[in-house]
Amino acid sequence: MKPGLTTLLKVLADPTRLRILGLVAQEELSVGELARAVAMLQSRVSNHLKVLRECGMLEERREGASVLVRLARGDGVPEDLWAAIESRLAAIDGRANDLRRLGVLLDERRKKSREFFDRVAPEWDLVGSEFKRGLARWRAVGSLVPHGLVVADVGCGTGYMARALVRVAARVICIDHSSAMLEQARARLAEPADQAGRVEFRVGEVDRLPLADGEVDAVFASLVLHHVPDVLAALREMRRALKPGGRLVITDLLPHKEAWMTEAMADLRLGLDATELKSRVEKAGFDDAVVDLIEDAYVVEGPAGRKAELPLFLIHARVANAKETNESPLSSPLVTLHNGARSP
Repeated sequence: MKPGLTTLLKVLADPTRLRILGLVAQEELSVGELARAVAMLQSRVSNHLKVLRECGMLEERREGASVLVRLARGDGVPEDLWAAIESRLAAIDGRANDLRRLGVLLDERRKKSREFFDRVAPEWDLVGSEFKRGLARWRAVGSLVPHGLVVADVGCGTGYMARALVRVAARVICIDHSSAMLEQARARLAEPADQAGRVEFRVGEVDRLPLADGEVDAVFASLVLHHVPDVLAALREMRRALKPGGRLVITDLLPHKEAWMTEAMADLRLGLDATELKSRVEKAGFDDAVVDLIEDAYVVEGPAGRKAELPLFLIHARVANAKETNESPLSSPLVTLHNGARSP
């Protein structure tokens, strides 16, 4: 049974709970991270979370041994009520320091990921680029029609996706926060000479893209969002970098139980819920978002040499063209390719 308005307002009258909700409205956090962000004992934060949970204000997700929480918008906290509260959060004592500490936490996440990929970059193609059938890359590239566009490969790693994109794009901008990964990508994309001249390499975070507004025709994010601290912020950055009528293509892992990957492969999430991610894509300002399951799997070798095949999904969406004319090459209807891939 959902709590009534009186109960909600009573729970929200506590400033500490408002501070907690203000943080988990921005980012999914573990209890330990929340305790750090609000500078309180974890037991005290847990008590407040219990009250919020009982009122249905939180969504929870288990990631290995950790439980992560975020604001339950809509059913938990009505959107109009939360909008009114959120506009006044800055006036609550401690809010500014909460945001500062949250920023430090997210920077630590990025640093940990960057250092990990810098370390493993020379061997990444041996441990992190195996697929059961190898269709995922071509299903993603199949979403880019017509050819001859400027595309960004965000979180490019060693250039696995870029090596396919460069065959059909006029120019590929490879972006990664690991300079060592970019060096590996540069080496793999150096030949032939005409190909090398059409590839550019930029260091940057996925949620702080080194791209100008409307610089590219398409953005590809392949197996990267499960590494990103703030998925919605990353999607909004991709939206900003795309031209009107531009395309977003995401490939990622469905939820799985290989908890060892959080340490061994610096994964922040054990896969992503495709329907939930589609909602975030739409919230970030994209139109016509479509989820497409892929008949392929990402193959990883776990403890004791055990191999796991992790299922994949694809989401493609577009930025609305102001005129929405039929002449736009990126606003044409979806068609099905011979291998089952879809293309705009």
